[in-house]
Amino acid sequence: MIGYYVHHQGRGHLHRAMCIAAHVEEEVTILSSLPRPADWPGPWVPLPEDTADAPGDPTAHGRLHWVPTHHPGHRERMGAVAEWIRWKSPALFVSDVSVEAATLARLMGIPVVVAAMRGDRQDEGHRLAYDLADALLAPWPSSLPEPGWPGHWYAKTVHTGGISRYDGRPRPTPDSGTSPSRREVVVMLGAGGAGVTAPQIQEAAWAAPDWAWTVIGGHRAPWVEDPWPVLCGATVVLTHAGQNAIAECAAARVPTLVIPQERPHREQHATARALGAAGLTTVRDAWPDPQDWPTLLAEAAARPDRWTQWSPGDGAHKAARLLTDLARRT
Repeated sequence: MIGYYVHHQGRGHLHRAMCIAAHVEEEVTILSSLPRPADWPGPWVPLPEDTADAPGDPTAHGRLHWVPTHHPGHRERMGAVAEWIRWKSPALFVSDVSVEAATLARLMGIPVVVAAMRGDRQDEGHRLAYDLADALLAPWPSSLPEPGWPGHWYAKTVHTGGISRYDGRPRPTPDSGTSPSRREVVVMLGAGGAGVTAPQIQEAAWAAPDWAWTVIGGHRAPWVEDPWPVLCGATVVLTHAGQNAIAECAAARVPTLVIPQERPHREQHATARALGAAGLTTVRDAWPDPQDWPTLLAEAAARPDRWTQWSPGDGAHKAARLLTDLARRT
């Protein structure tokens, strides 16, 4: 059995876990405070929430990321993970992503795989988790490594390329009633937080009147459970640089304009730099001025498709082989 901790921020961690678990040759139990999806077929351990408005020493003097003192929710959460490990004695534990969950599992004698993240991970907490991990799972290609890692991290990293729930899914048949000359921007903001406002999008649409604009996700736009047809029908997708958003654009092989949002450790900016350096997407570090939109969208639409470099389409299979092999070795 494999335990798989899924972080509650956004939906990308969960989508990735479900993609990988579908190909693992061992039973996978997900542990998360997210609601259990209706289509998840395996065991699920619901975890208590541990958010706090005024946490006491949440970093343990800079050594960890989230361990607020005297917090009942946090105590129950860690207790639930520990109790599950105690009773199930899993062969392997995957953390995607929590320094504390990874450390707890390893303290209990369970081998650990940590889902790696781009950006500056040299803080004490990340160094602890990455050092103790038996393997690091990097959902980006080895041709675009994260710079500055110590050698022993690279040595145990498995680069899978992007992992998307849409890998291998056929593209929908184009609507015969849609004009081939129609150009559409799909703004995909996701569920993990928004750094883009409705007035900004409206201003951009006014500045580029020859383009139709569709917004999915974010705090105010309708949530689309399955954006695949919308992505495939886009002339350009405008999105942030979250790992899941990029993986879905790569699976759709759609021209993409990436504007990274602020995240801890500059994660999205690091991903955007890698994408831009490889010429995979058009990248802007900040929201463009109105007059720049027509040229920027035309540039993004004209970019050649090089998405196979980022996401060959077998990332979930590669990750599953890693987990299966490590679990069976144990």
